[in-house]
Amino acid sequence: MQRLRDRDESAMTLFYDRYSAALYGVIMRIVKKEEEAEDVLQESMVKIWNSFGSYDAGKGRLFTWVMNVCRNLAIDKIRSRQYRVGSRTQPLEDSAAVREPASPTFRPEHIGLQEMTKQLNPDQQQVVDMLYFGGYTQSEVAEELNLPLGTVKTRARAAIKVLSKLIR
Repeated sequence: MQRLRDRDESAMTLFYDRYSAALYGVIMRIVKKEEEAEDVLQESMVKIWNSFGSYDAGKGRLFTWVMNVCRNLAIDKIRSRQYRVGSRTQPLEDSAAVREPASPTFRPEHIGLQEMTKQLNPDQQQVVDMLYFGGYTQSEVAEELNLPLGTVKTRARAAIKVLSKLIR
């Protein structure tokens, strides 16, 4: 521990060799994606290196402290907007739509649902676009538009009523 406090790089290498596998496991259980877990582990090691002076052995074991650093960074990662947006999308090569050809009679331009949304009032149209064409959840729409969740739900419900009348 003293060598880490003295910023001895070989001590950090030894620390990494001993603890990285266990810390990676904790991070992986939270973020559930290998690439993201590797990034969080790297960020954690940098944070541990830079803030080792704040570690107080009197408050707890070293492993507990570094595990909390890793856990907190992993939680911050999954709460980040970038992570949430990236989780909503998947590459086209992984999509079932790519693997299954559409029926020869399927003509997406005949559905016209997106054109029907243009007949909604602007507030309803914005909510519907984000929910159904943007992949947002109602909570995310509320956060993005800085609206109460109840307002988003009311606008979505009203828009669905209008669209159901247009479809009939």
